[in-house]
Amino acid sequence: MRSRLGVEMSSLGDRLAAASIPEEWQKRKTWDGTNGELCTGLIEPVAEFTELLVRAGWDPEKVEILGGVNQWFKETPKGELASYFFKVRVKESSLDLPTLYAAAKRRPRKAVAGPRSDRTTVVVLSDVQAGKVGARGGTPELVERLADTRHKLEQHLAKVKPSRTVLAEGGDLFEGFESGGNPMFTNDLSLAQQMDLAGAEVFEFVSILARYGHVDVAAVPSNHTAWRRGKQNLGRPSDDLGLHVHRQVALRTEALGLDAEWHYPRDYDESMILDVGSTRIGLVHGNQFSPGKAPEWWGKQQHGGQPVGSCDILITGHYHHLTVMPSGRNPYTGKAKWWLQAPTLDNGSDWFRNIAGDDSDPGLLVFDITEDGFDLTSLTVL
Repeated sequence: MRSRLGVEMSSLGDRLAAASIPEEWQKRKTWDGTNGELCTGLIEPVAEFTELLVRAGWDPEKVEILGGVNQWFKETPKGELASYFFKVRVKESSLDLPTLYAAAKRRPRKAVAGPRSDRTTVVVLSDVQAGKVGARGGTPELVERLADTRHKLEQHLAKVKPSRTVLAEGGDLFEGFESGGNPMFTNDLSLAQQMDLAGAEVFEFVSILARYGHVDVAAVPSNHTAWRRGKQNLGRPSDDLGLHVHRQVALRTEALGLDAEWHYPRDYDESMILDVGSTRIGLVHGNQFSPGKAPEWWGKQQHGGQPVGSCDILITGHYHHLTVMPSGRNPYTGKAKWWLQAPTLDNGSDWFRNIAGDDSDPGLLVFDITEDGFDLTSLTVL
């Protein structure tokens, strides 16, 4: 990504830039997302170094210059021009997550009483991407959106009164910093804060579902939460940092005595299955295939004898929009198989909107499974 700092340079500055700026600086004229070095080119001298950040389009409240600024000046017929070389970093967030959560609370939760239905309600939490900033806001807006969604979920569960629940977490639980783009300057939380917020959100959803008895939590690795260096994945799929967050939440729920059980893929797998009665649910993030290619990928998994090959319902995330499509048929029961692409709950993917002109509403996918299998009429987005 080319530096945005070389703006409004005089035509003379344009002609002299390559010849006048020290050679070792010329190599650093483009943004380097690894070490954060920038050279401005020849511009009018600035009175305050924070002006360099403003010219680059960054907020000095969120981004700061690391260390000193190297300056080089050039006398021209039109006056003095300057070139600046410096490093930048994101400031530590000042957000107070406990305060935000206190503000997002709606009302005390009460124990559920009375008879239950024979239904299992499946809640698909996908692509939360905690810490991400977009057109729909930052962390305060995300926390508020998720609190509103949980309130709607409580109302929905009160009507269904399921005897069992499943929380299927479809991946990208937090934004991370190694997923591509420029998350170093579009996140408002550090990595530790992202993981802390993501864990708190998972716990909030599990604690609501636990009011209706046993909760099965299914979680899979994903591209945003992978342990990686740049585009290079490190370790096994099971070393995913999102799965690490789930393990910490599992410890907390166990200490509190909540009836919740976690399910993960095998160490070298990225997908998993969960049996709900006679219906088998498959879960995978979706970065394993191109847009719209889930049924083709699913068919190959079945042919290769992979875990999700035998599932009746395949749940995927990653692509941020709702898709409900039949795909194949169970040869033993004769019932249709279904692909459910979950919507996102994040703050928006503006890079995609700017390229494709498309955007989708955030939402929480919810559906029921009965003794007869997948109840299509129960499917809703909260």
